Amino acid sequence: MSTSKSGGSSGNGRDSHSKRLGVKLFDGQRVTGGEIIVRQRGTRIHPGSNVGRGNDDTLYARGVGLIKFHYGHKGRKYVSVFPESV
Repeated sequence: MSTSKSGGSSGNGRDSHSKRLGVKLFDGQRVTGGEIIVRQRGTRIHPGSNVGRGNDDTLYARGVGLIKFHYGHKGRKYVSVFPESV
């Protein structure tokens, strides 16, 4: 008796499309309202001031300004949008 099935590879060949997660805009970059900053699964990065969180944990800018990544309460990583100082 054969210990493994011989023949075709019909049991293989299924894979999901990559979801293109990650940081889309970086520290110091200028943003306008609604621009996506981070696509993520779970809250690896938390929303700070002027940053909103979508149902799929996507972080987006709520206003115009400069992006700042920083650490906050309990060592969590946050991203905030601060108004540009002229």
